[in-house]
Amino acid sequence: MVNTMYYRRKIVLALLEAFPGKMERLKFQKLLFLLNIHLKSPVYHFLPYKYGCFSFQANAEFLTLEKKGFISTEGSSWSVNGNDSWLNTLTEDDRRQVKRLVHDFGTYTTDELIKYTYEHFPFYAIRSTIVNKYLDTEGMKKVKAATPKAVGSVLFTLGYEGLSLEQYINLLLRNGVKMLFDVRKNALSMKYGFSKRTLQTACENVSISYEHCPDVGIVSDKRKNLHTQADYDALFAEYRATVLPQTIRVQIEMCKKIEKSERAALLCFEKKPMMCHRTHLANSLMHHFTSPVRLHHIHG
Repeated sequence: MVNTMYYRRKIVLALLEAFPGKMERLKFQKLLFLLNIHLKSPVYHFLPYKYGCFSFQANAEFLTLEKKGFISTEGSSWSVNGNDSWLNTLTEDDRRQVKRLVHDFGTYTTDELIKYTYEHFPFYAIRSTIVNKYLDTEGMKKVKAATPKAVGSVLFTLGYEGLSLEQYINLLLRNGVKMLFDVRKNALSMKYGFSKRTLQTACENVSISYEHCPDVGIVSDKRKNLHTQADYDALFAEYRATVLPQTIRVQIEMCKKIEKSERAALLCFEKKPMMCHRTHLANSLMHHFTSPVRLHHIHG
């Protein structure tokens, strides 16, 4: 079982093992955040949440590990079960980083860890509902300076290929996005966080409205056997000739919502805009705005 365990889950269990006894969930999120900063290959990413740095994926992993019997919960605390040495399953460098974390933060309370992360990583405190409890005037200035400044009405496009849920949402937050339009025909993904329900929950928890717009997507059958740019170009030519003219009303409604939110984004999978229909949809939307809106493709 140890050998077949996902490495990222071994990190979770090794960290719990390194801090024996019960661990508050909030404290563990801070420790996992600090550990991932120093790992050569971070296994989790974090976003600014109501209590600071938070990973939706890590939280989902904890629930999975609990169901599998590796972790026990009591109230708002976790503890690791069994006698396996998870620390020994990590690479030498990662073991060193866990031990370094214990050395540097082993005596910190939850409050002290929250204060430390807020002071040293102010971006992750920008959405905190408890930040005033931990930071003085100078600390609050740093948080304000780390808060993204959104200027002007912009329609962004951004594919999630190669990005975690947290990395994706951070890009939205850093660009001041208030509304996300999922323009896939089917809002399903094998990648954690990008199926409709999970994505919508994550967005709404950071005050980004989510809306699935399947009418402007491309059916999956048409996306098969695309090997060259010429293949994509042929598909998109058909898309421009059929789907776009047939969905004018949908596009106009989207434009009204984009203008109201001022900063919105189109979500699809492909990293490169030229490989995705969102580029052609965005170009079409630009013809239906009643006020100035700038188009920007974010390259994750």
